[in-house]
Amino acid sequence: MRLYTTQMRHTFTFHTAGQLLFGRGAVGQLGETVAHFQGKRVLIVTDKILVKAGIVETVKSAMPGLSIEVFDGGEPEPTIDMVLRCVEAAKSLRPDAVVGVGGGSNMDAAKLAAIALSHGGDPRDYVGEFKVPGPVLPLICLPTTSGTGSEVTPAAVFTDTAKKTKVSCLSNFLRPAAAIVDPLLSVTCPPKVTADSGIDALTHAIEAFTAIDNAVFPLPDNERSIYQGKNPIADLMAEQAIRRVAEFLPRAYRDGTDLEAREQMSMAATLAGLAFSNAGVALVHAMEYPVGAAVHVSHGAGNGLLLPFVMRYNLPAKTAAFAQIAVWLGVKADGRSEADLAEAGIGAVEKLKSAINIPARLRDLGVQQADLPAFAEKAFSLKRLMRVNPRYPSVSDIEQIYRDAW
Repeated sequence: MRLYTTQMRHTFTFHTAGQLLFGRGAVGQLGETVAHFQGKRVLIVTDKILVKAGIVETVKSAMPGLSIEVFDGGEPEPTIDMVLRCVEAAKSLRPDAVVGVGGGSNMDAAKLAAIALSHGGDPRDYVGEFKVPGPVLPLICLPTTSGTGSEVTPAAVFTDTAKKTKVSCLSNFLRPAAAIVDPLLSVTCPPKVTADSGIDALTHAIEAFTAIDNAVFPLPDNERSIYQGKNPIADLMAEQAIRRVAEFLPRAYRDGTDLEAREQMSMAATLAGLAFSNAGVALVHAMEYPVGAAVHVSHGAGNGLLLPFVMRYNLPAKTAAFAQIAVWLGVKADGRSEADLAEAGIGAVEKLKSAINIPARLRDLGVQQADLPAFAEKAFSLKRLMRVNPRYPSVSDIEQIYRDAW
């Protein structure tokens, strides 16, 4: 097994959205927020489902007196073609503010449109870390699901169809100028999307809490990274996210009108977004990217499926952390050993998956065994995620995890 090199780090930074407004009815403050950024021509990036549900009209009505255009071509897992259509729509309007409304896909498309409007070019020109050369147009994000945390993160993800994999643009310039998290906007979220997005938030929190420690983050002297490894601020947010998901995701899944559950899941997703977007996500995400691009499963469902298998691989490196996670998930310690408690935590994740009908195996998604070696190569190539993981896997390690999950 490859070992990490240890370069001591003496500082970490913690970033978030420029402003965070949270609570029932917070959408009503959207007009005031746009005015704060002197916006007059607003592009809303969303999808047809949210238009039909009336959510987009609610958002528009919160911005009286402004010139508003709506791009409703958002897709559940955005492709480069969709992103390019969004960019073209944005260029013709020439907005001075962009509002992303929806799940992570719509918010990410809004981020990519803001890059193109501000700096030109093609979104693919900005794939990777620190490729965005400067600030983007004022970007305001309103999540309608409780999962990605994109309203506070620096990432925009889309599928590069030519390469058949998901790619990311990562820059702190992409953290929204304002995040408006209104739990009432998630009430119409259907059960499957509630489940997929909720398990995504759990994955974010667990990967952040079990990331390699910031003090030994393996970053070469000549490189920078958005992700910085485990740190105390991210740990606090990851803990609160995990506790909330364990208690409230099954309730939100069973009854979408349970406002307490919706509110707590909105908080969980935002907290998890803050945690992972500073500490990092790791092997689960690296392994989901090729799977999602190949079989078009939602990002959350793919992450949730893979999560317990990766947890088991990482267990030797983070036994104490996984034992702590088990308690947060509701497992009673009852004098158990640390190792036994950590193993029970993995079982708790599997039980939660089953309760909200997350697929159990890769073959349930249509993945073929013959696909696994290529998936492993693609996952291993994502160095920015590999180095966050508490164990640095080989290609064969990753392939074996896929086989265990198949």
